[in-house]
Order: sequence, then C-alpha cells, then structure tokens
Amino acid sequence: MRFGLFIPQGWRLDLVGIDPAAQWDVMRGVAEHADRGDVWESVWVYDHFHTVPEPTDEACHEAWSLMAAFAATTERVRLGQMCTCMAYRNPAYLAKVAATCDVISKGRVEMGIGGGWYEHEWRAYGYGFPRPGERLGMLDEGVQIFAQAWRDGRASLDGTHYRVDDAIVAPRPLQDGGIPLWIAGGGEKVTLKIAARYAQYTNFDGTLEGFRHKSQVLAGHCAEVGTDFDAIVRSANYNVAIGETEAEVSDRLQQLVDRITPIVGPEKARSALSAFEGLPAVGTPEQIVEKLSALQDAGMSYGIFYFPEAAYDRSGIELFEREVVPALRG
Repeated sequence: MRFGLFIPQGWRLDLVGIDPAAQWDVMRGVAEHADRGDVWESVWVYDHFHTVPEPTDEACHEAWSLMAAFAATTERVRLGQMCTCMAYRNPAYLAKVAATCDVISKGRVEMGIGGGWYEHEWRAYGYGFPRPGERLGMLDEGVQIFAQAWRDGRASLDGTHYRVDDAIVAPRPLQDGGIPLWIAGGGEKVTLKIAARYAQYTNFDGTLEGFRHKSQVLAGHCAEVGTDFDAIVRSANYNVAIGETEAEVSDRLQQLVDRITPIVGPEKARSALSAFEGLPAVGTPEQIVEKLSALQDAGMSYGIFYFPEAAYDRSGIELFEREVVPALRG
C-alpha cells in the first residue's frame, strides 16, 4: 500500500485556536514531517472555501496557494488536492496554475479533480449551483483541456461549458505525459466513466463493501471504453482515530468534539463523529491493519489519511507510522 497524508488547512476546523499568523508555520511543519523519511509518498489538501460541518468565520486556506507553497518548501513528497473542483477556476487557467506548481516542485504535483458538491460555497462565491449533469459535463470538458495543455502546451475546445481558443500553457509540466489525473467521486453513470477514459488514479468509497462495488462499476466502464482497468490505481480517503487502546481512541474522538463544539455547537460537533465511528482507520493499530488489509486485498493500493489532531499533536501520526504502515507495506 502507498500512503498520503492530509495537511490541516482549516476546512474541517482543524486549525481552531491557532493564531492566523502561525497557521502557515503549523501547516508547513506537518508537511515537512511528511517530507522526511519515506513513510508518506504524498501530502494533500482539500479544495474548499467554507468550513464544515457548517460555514464559519474560521480560516480555510485555499488549495492551490498551498500547492505552490508546499512545492517551494518540501523536496520529496508529491503534492495533491482531494479534490480540486473543476468549476471553481477556468480549466485552461487551472492547467497553467498546476503546470507552474509542477515546475516549482520539480515535477511532484498530482491533479485531484472532481465535479464539486458543497452548494453553500458555490453560491456564496457566485458560481451558482448547476445540476449534477452540468457539473460533470464541466469536469469532462475540463479534463480534455488539461490533456491538450499539458501534452502540447496549447489547448482549444469549443464545448458546451468551456470554450478556449489556442490557449497557451507555457511552461508545460515537467512530468512526462503531464500531471497525473485523479478522478475523484463514485458517481456510477458518469464520474466513473470519465475516470475510465482519463484517470491514472481514482478515489472513491473506502468501505470494503463500497470499494468492491465501485471497483466493479469502474471495471465495466473500462471494458466499455477500452481502458486497462488494472492500470488505474484505486485509492480511498480515511479519517484516522488511532490509539494503543480503545480507550485512547475514544479520547481522541472526544478531543475532536471538544475542540469544535464552541464553534458549531454540541449537535454539529457530535455529528462530525459519523465520519469516523465504525470506519476502517479507527481503532488500535491491530484493528486498523486488519480492516485496511481486507481493503488492500480488494485492490485498494493507495490510502490518503486524515488525522484531525495533526495541527496540535503528532502522536497519532507517529503511532500510525510505527505500527500500521510497516504491516501494510510488507
């Protein structure tokens, strides 16, 4: 298994209580931790503007600004977003931004891309909120623009959603073949078909049953469009609450609730636990290894892991590095 690490950026209220002037130092520190050694292949951020579980005035740092910053302050880890919303930036412009970050990083950028879902921030930023079919149409056309821009240094498309006319993207990415594409989302009729056509990586449901089902759907689309299913790396995201004992796991989850309750209230704070409880990366190291091993056997070969306490306490990350990673890498 390969391993990516989410950097706290505020979207999930994971920089609460840290002075805004110190937040970049915290984010950079976690990224530099991942950059040392060989445990983490990549670091990741979310592409969102408003916080969850509800919009607040707490900081939520912008993804591609962070990509450029991490490109300049790390040396080894690859740099991804899970995932960029296609409609938030013109795709020719985004292709150029990503290519510039790739040059700064000496060829370490990944492009996580999806159709987007967070209606509140869409409308707040003036993007409207198109129906799902339109958002996925924008995704498809945008990916076509990326492919041209990174391959040829120019892109033209007279599409339904986007029109670009000989847009010059120079410099091109340093990576041969352009920046790797991660098509994120599990929509079975459209998103996974787009993934079958264009993706080097997918990212969808990380539960065992859900992962198996989405994999079968993807395989069907690959057969239909003539893509090698086995050539696509299938990944999933995991929220981590790890402890030497189950009591320590419960303590970690309670710390999360306690931290965000003053911001969103007790009901919303407790609801945040639904993203953790009963899921594969919650438990003791032995429990997590057992659950992730089953997913690995099902074809999940790249996990991207989120530790909600990372800005304040790296002991969970370090325990995961010591006792989970070696068992799954071996």
